[in-house]
Amino acid sequence: MSEDKHIRIGTRGSDLALWQANHVKQQLEQLGATVSIQIISTQGDRIQDLSFDKLEGKGFFTKEIEQALLENVVDLAIHSHKDLETNPPEGLVIVAVSEREDPAELLLIHPNAIAEEKEWRLKENASIGTSSARRKSQVLAHRPDLIIKELRGNVPTRIAKLRNGEYDAILLAKAGVSRLKLDLSDLIVVRLDPKIMVPAPAQGVLGLQIRSNDERTKSLVSPLNEDAVHELIAVERKVLNLMEGGCQLPLGVYNDGEFIHVTHAHSAGEAAVYFQFESNGNKEIAQNIAAALKARS
Repeated sequence: MSEDKHIRIGTRGSDLALWQANHVKQQLEQLGATVSIQIISTQGDRIQDLSFDKLEGKGFFTKEIEQALLENVVDLAIHSHKDLETNPPEGLVIVAVSEREDPAELLLIHPNAIAEEKEWRLKENASIGTSSARRKSQVLAHRPDLIIKELRGNVPTRIAKLRNGEYDAILLAKAGVSRLKLDLSDLIVVRLDPKIMVPAPAQGVLGLQIRSNDERTKSLVSPLNEDAVHELIAVERKVLNLMEGGCQLPLGVYNDGEFIHVTHAHSAGEAAVYFQFESNGNKEIAQNIAAALKARS
């Protein structure tokens, strides 16, 4: 094993996190690196009985992994970019972002809850599972009749709860379901247009994080950066940063290159308000969007 080309990846232990880590591992190996993977438990993994807005602070799925980076226990952290705080800890930097998987949301519906004439094909007064403040606010905007119930656990666990009849439907990021290649043939699957059900900033993208002074790892990892994706999500993440938001903020931002689609609510219990802004390569667009959202306050 060549030490100068060996990279220690730190990751959460969920099926999806391990898929992400192994995906990057294969890419790095194709570039000539040797790679090992270390599983790190996070607060978000350990606490399963509270919704995100009840947890303390930010970075529920990233803090412990970032600490391992800072302590030189691992060299590279693979995150779902949407889970990362917009102000990184001192000493750490995102050195590359991945290709973008479809950022849309999936609505998975139990066959007993179908109503073809209803929006999203979901019956009146159905129970829908999500712990995301952003998703809750958008559900209230489209289907205020639905009964929103907290939903935690990794992707397969959430789907199992739907199959068991604990919910009539659940909302998940399509990226995670696609990456895990899960069999959903017994469920009704509705892809929700990201311009209608607006995703979290950087949804569908992986963030590759290293120590900012680690030039060796930077030289090995930075060739994986997808420049076009980085440019699009930089706007999404900047809006989040200016709104001082994390997982608890009911904010959706999606930059399709032509328009930036935004939803905002003051709380998870309020119906989201929709905005659309022309992109036009305007370097001040994130500031303009944040100003428009703050003007609602």
